Amino acid sequence: MAIKELKILLKSMNPELDNDSYVFLSVSEKEFKNLKINPLLIYKEKEGITLILDKESAYKNNLSYNGVWSLITLKVNSDLNAVGFLAAISKKLAEAGISINAVSAYYHDYLFVHYKKSKEALRLLKELSNNN
Repeated sequence: MAIKELKILLKSMNPELDNDSYVFLSVSEKEFKNLKINPLLIYKEKEGITLILDKESAYKNNLSYNGVWSLITLKVNSDLNAVGFLAAISKKLAEAGISINAVSAYYHDYLFVHYKKSKEALRLLKELSNNN
């Protein structure tokens, strides 16, 4: 069952760091149709199609990207109507100078953090969870 209460969400977030490296990039509709890739996320914007995919796939397909990211999955089943969950997380990481790119899906929230700061981000998330 999806959880909506902030205190329970923070206590139960159970962050998990993925071992892969991910990249964000943008391609045109035409380019996208010609690619043989399996992106983690596809989002159509007016300016182009944003893709999040593993770094290896981008490299193999000669796709340009800027920055390498790690993925932290918040394993708690968060309600899409929950208020303040990502704000509390973002505040904690921002205080440490760590930016996040968050994606909320049906069951979980996902945080992309700069690859070099991923272990620190995971430590801070666990600290936030333990203090609630």
